[in-house]
Amino acid sequence: MHRDQGRHRLRCPRARSRLTEELLARRYGVSRVPVREALRTLEAEGFVVTRRHAGACVAEPTEQEAADLLEMRMLLEPLGASRAAQRRTEAHLKVLRGLVRLGQERARRGNSEDLRSLGGWFHETLAQASGSPALTSMLTQLRHKISWMYSVEAPANPVESWAEHGAIVDAVARGDAERARAVTALHTERSTAAHRLRFRAAGDRQERVRNSQHPVNMPSLRH
Repeated sequence: MHRDQGRHRLRCPRARSRLTEELLARRYGVSRVPVREALRTLEAEGFVVTRRHAGACVAEPTEQEAADLLEMRMLLEPLGASRAAQRRTEAHLKVLRGLVRLGQERARRGNSEDLRSLGGWFHETLAQASGSPALTSMLTQLRHKISWMYSVEAPANPVESWAEHGAIVDAVARGDAERARAVTALHTERSTAAHRLRFRAAGDRQERVRNSQHPVNMPSLRH
Protein backbone atom coordinates (compact mmCIF):
# COMPACT_ATOMS: atom_id res chain seq x y z
CA MET A 1 0.00 0.00 0.00
CA HIS A 2 1.29 3.46 -0.87
CA ARG A 3 2.33 5.40 2.23
CA ASP A 4 0.00 8.29 1.35
CA GLN A 5 -3.06 6.08 1.00
CA GLY A 6 -3.52 5.87 4.74
CA ARG A 7 -4.28 9.59 4.82
CA HIS A 8 -7.33 9.22 2.61
CA ARG A 9 -10.55 8.72 4.56
CA LEU A 10 -13.68 6.72 3.94
CA ARG A 11 -16.14 9.60 3.94
CA CYS A 12 -19.49 9.44 5.67
CA PRO A 13 -22.16 10.51 3.14
CA ARG A 14 -23.51 14.03 3.47
CA ALA A 15 -26.98 14.10 4.90
CA ARG A 16 -29.78 14.81 2.48
CA SER A 17 -32.00 14.92 5.55
CA ARG A 18 -31.22 14.84 9.26
CA LEU A 19 -32.14 11.75 11.23
CA THR A 20 -32.99 12.21 14.89
CA GLU A 21 -33.35 9.66 17.67
CA GLU A 22 -37.09 10.01 17.27
CA LEU A 23 -36.98 9.20 13.55
CA LEU A 24 -34.71 6.19 14.10
CA ALA A 25 -36.96 4.94 16.87
CA ARG A 26 -39.98 5.30 14.61
CA ARG A 27 -38.24 3.52 11.75
CA TYR A 28 -37.35 0.49 13.88
CA GLY A 29 -40.47 0.52 16.03
CA VAL A 30 -38.70 1.05 19.36
CA SER A 31 -38.40 3.80 21.96
CA ARG A 32 -35.58 6.33 21.86
CA VAL A 33 -33.77 4.67 24.78
CA PRO A 34 -32.54 1.56 22.88
CA VAL A 35 -31.65 3.75 19.90
CA ARG A 36 -29.48 5.92 22.13
CA GLU A 37 -27.89 2.87 23.77
CA ALA A 38 -27.23 1.22 20.40
CA LEU A 39 -25.48 4.31 19.07
CA ARG A 40 -23.37 4.54 22.21
CA THR A 41 -22.34 0.92 21.78
CA LEU A 42 -21.49 1.50 18.12
CA GLU A 43 -19.44 4.53 19.12
CA ALA A 44 -17.54 2.50 21.74
CA GLU A 45 -16.81 -0.14 19.08
CA GLY A 46 -15.55 2.43 16.59
CA PHE A 47 -18.40 2.33 14.08
CA VAL A 48 -19.84 5.72 15.01
CA VAL A 49 -18.34 9.05 16.08
CA THR A 50 -20.13 11.91 17.81
CA ARG A 51 -19.01 15.50 17.23
CA ARG A 52 -20.07 18.62 19.08
CA HIS A 53 -22.89 20.45 17.27
CA ALA A 54 -22.83 17.84 14.47
CA GLY A 55 -24.38 14.79 16.07
CA ALA A 56 -23.47 11.17 15.38
CA CYS A 57 -22.06 9.89 12.12
CA VAL A 58 -20.57 6.69 10.73
CA ALA A 59 -16.84 6.59 11.56
CA GLU A 60 -14.29 7.63 8.92
CA PRO A 61 -11.36 5.18 9.22
CA THR A 62 -8.25 5.66 7.14
CA GLU A 63 -7.02 2.98 4.76
CA GLN A 64 -4.16 2.33 7.17
CA GLU A 65 -6.61 1.78 10.02
CA ALA A 66 -8.54 -0.65 7.83
CA ALA A 67 -5.32 -2.51 6.97
CA ASP A 68 -4.42 -2.68 10.66
CA LEU A 69 -7.63 -4.59 11.32
CA LEU A 70 -6.60 -7.30 8.86
CA GLU A 71 -3.18 -7.50 10.48
CA MET A 72 -4.75 -7.82 13.92
CA ARG A 73 -6.94 -10.64 12.68
CA MET A 74 -3.89 -12.43 11.25
CA LEU A 75 -2.38 -12.36 14.75
CA LEU A 76 -5.49 -13.23 16.76
CA GLU A 77 -7.06 -15.98 14.62
CA PRO A 78 -4.01 -18.27 15.01
CA LEU A 79 -3.94 -17.54 18.75
CA GLY A 80 -7.60 -18.52 19.00
CA ALA A 81 -6.94 -21.79 17.14
CA SER A 82 -3.99 -22.56 19.41
CA ARG A 83 -6.14 -22.00 22.49
CA ALA A 84 -8.95 -24.08 20.96
CA ALA A 85 -6.57 -27.03 20.63
CA GLN A 86 -6.05 -26.85 24.39
CA ARG A 87 -9.55 -25.98 25.55
CA ARG A 88 -12.12 -27.22 23.00
CA THR A 89 -14.98 -29.43 24.10
CA GLU A 90 -16.46 -32.39 22.27
CA ALA A 91 -19.45 -30.19 21.45
CA HIS A 92 -17.15 -27.68 19.72
CA LEU A 93 -15.49 -30.46 17.73
CA LYS A 94 -18.84 -31.87 16.66
CA VAL A 95 -19.97 -28.50 15.30
CA LEU A 96 -16.62 -27.76 13.63
CA ARG A 97 -16.52 -31.17 11.93
CA GLY A 98 -20.10 -30.76 10.76
CA LEU A 99 -19.33 -27.36 9.27
CA VAL A 100 -16.26 -28.73 7.49
CA ARG A 101 -18.28 -31.59 5.99
CA LEU A 102 -20.92 -29.16 4.74
CA GLY A 103 -18.27 -26.71 3.51
CA GLN A 104 -16.40 -29.37 1.57
CA GLU A 105 -19.64 -30.62 0.04
CA ARG A 106 -20.74 -27.11 -0.98
CA ALA A 107 -17.26 -26.33 -2.30
CA ARG A 108 -17.42 -29.31 -4.65
CA ARG A 109 -20.81 -28.05 -5.86
CA GLY A 110 -19.56 -24.48 -6.23
CA ASN A 111 -22.21 -22.83 -4.02
CA SER A 112 -20.33 -19.66 -3.00
CA GLU A 113 -23.15 -18.05 -0.98
CA ASP A 114 -23.45 -21.08 1.30
CA LEU A 115 -19.68 -21.15 1.68
CA ARG A 116 -19.56 -17.56 2.88
CA SER A 117 -22.06 -18.25 5.66
CA LEU A 118 -20.47 -21.56 6.61
CA GLY A 119 -17.05 -19.92 6.77
CA GLY A 120 -18.37 -17.29 9.16
CA TRP A 121 -19.95 -19.93 11.41
CA PHE A 122 -16.74 -21.96 11.34
CA HIS A 123 -14.56 -19.10 12.54
CA GLU A 124 -17.11 -18.02 15.16
CA THR A 125 -17.19 -21.57 16.56
CA LEU A 126 -13.39 -21.84 16.47
CA ALA A 127 -13.14 -18.60 18.45
CA GLN A 128 -15.67 -19.85 21.00
CA ALA A 129 -13.67 -23.08 21.33
CA SER A 130 -10.70 -21.01 22.54
CA GLY A 131 -12.40 -20.82 25.93
CA SER A 132 -11.55 -17.12 26.17
CA PRO A 133 -14.56 -14.77 26.20
CA ALA A 134 -12.28 -11.74 25.78
CA LEU A 135 -10.56 -13.21 22.72
CA THR A 136 -13.87 -14.38 21.26
CA SER A 137 -15.33 -10.89 21.70
CA MET A 138 -12.32 -9.23 20.07
CA LEU A 139 -12.41 -11.59 17.09
CA THR A 140 -16.16 -11.09 16.66
CA GLN A 141 -15.76 -7.31 16.69
CA LEU A 142 -12.86 -7.54 14.22
CA ARG A 143 -14.92 -9.65 11.82
CA HIS A 144 -17.79 -7.17 11.98
CA LYS A 145 -15.53 -4.20 11.30
CA ILE A 146 -13.71 -5.98 8.50
CA SER A 147 -16.97 -6.97 6.79
CA TRP A 148 -18.10 -3.34 7.12
CA MET A 149 -14.95 -2.00 5.44
CA TYR A 150 -14.14 -4.78 2.97
CA SER A 151 -15.79 -6.96 0.39
CA VAL A 152 -14.33 -10.44 0.03
CA GLU A 153 -13.74 -12.20 -3.26
CA ALA A 154 -14.69 -15.86 -3.42
CA PRO A 155 -11.61 -18.11 -3.13
CA ALA A 156 -10.16 -19.20 -6.44
CA ASN A 157 -10.09 -22.78 -5.15
CA PRO A 158 -12.85 -23.26 -2.55
CA VAL A 159 -12.09 -26.98 -2.25
CA GLU A 160 -8.53 -26.16 -1.16
CA SER A 161 -9.80 -23.48 1.21
CA TRP A 162 -12.10 -25.95 2.94
CA ALA A 163 -9.32 -28.51 3.08
CA GLU A 164 -7.48 -25.91 5.17
CA HIS A 165 -10.52 -25.66 7.46
CA GLY A 166 -10.38 -29.43 7.82
CA ALA A 167 -6.68 -29.34 8.68
CA ILE A 168 -7.37 -26.76 11.39
CA VAL A 169 -10.03 -28.99 12.95
CA ASP A 170 -7.73 -32.03 12.78
CA ALA A 171 -5.03 -30.14 14.68
CA VAL A 172 -7.53 -28.84 17.24
CA ALA A 173 -8.94 -32.36 17.74
CA ARG A 174 -5.43 -33.75 18.37
CA GLY A 175 -4.66 -31.01 20.84
CA ASP A 176 -1.73 -29.88 18.68
CA ALA A 177 -1.64 -26.17 19.51
CA GLU A 178 1.38 -25.32 17.36
CA ARG A 179 -0.02 -27.10 14.31
CA ALA A 180 -3.40 -25.40 14.80
CA ARG A 181 -1.67 -22.03 15.03
CA ALA A 182 0.47 -22.61 11.93
CA VAL A 183 -2.36 -23.88 9.70
CA THR A 184 -4.68 -21.09 10.79
CA ALA A 185 -1.99 -18.47 10.17
CA LEU A 186 -1.53 -19.74 6.61
CA HIS A 187 -5.29 -19.90 6.02
CA THR A 188 -5.85 -16.37 7.38
CA GLU A 189 -2.99 -14.95 5.32
CA ARG A 190 -4.42 -16.44 2.13
CA SER A 191 -7.95 -15.24 2.85
CA THR A 192 -6.69 -11.74 3.64
CA ALA A 193 -5.43 -11.38 0.07
CA ALA A 194 -9.06 -11.66 -1.14
CA HIS A 195 -10.22 -8.58 0.81
CA ARG A 196 -10.98 -5.39 -1.12
CA LEU A 197 -11.85 -2.03 0.42
CA ARG A 198 -15.41 -0.98 -0.30
CA PHE A 199 -14.26 2.21 -2.06
CA ARG A 200 -11.71 3.23 -4.67
CA ALA A 201 -9.32 6.15 -4.46
CA ALA A 202 -9.37 8.23 -7.64
CA GLY A 203 -7.21 11.30 -7.18
CA ASP A 204 -8.92 13.50 -4.61
CA ARG A 205 -12.33 11.88 -5.15
CA GLN A 206 -13.31 8.81 -3.12
CA GLU A 207 -16.06 6.30 -3.72
CA ARG A 208 -17.85 6.04 -0.40
CA VAL A 209 -18.26 2.87 1.60
CA ARG A 210 -21.43 1.35 0.21
CA ASN A 211 -23.03 0.49 3.51
CA SER A 212 -22.36 3.80 5.26
CA GLN A 213 -25.42 5.52 6.68
CA HIS A 214 -26.61 9.09 6.94
CA PRO A 215 -25.36 11.30 9.77
CA VAL A 216 -27.62 11.21 12.78
CA ASN A 217 -28.49 14.27 14.84
CA MET A 218 -28.01 13.20 18.46
CA PRO A 219 -28.09 16.32 20.64
CA SER A 220 -28.45 14.22 23.79
CA LEU A 221 -25.04 12.60 23.13
CA ARG A 222 -23.05 15.79 22.73
CA HIS A 223 -19.92 15.96 24.83
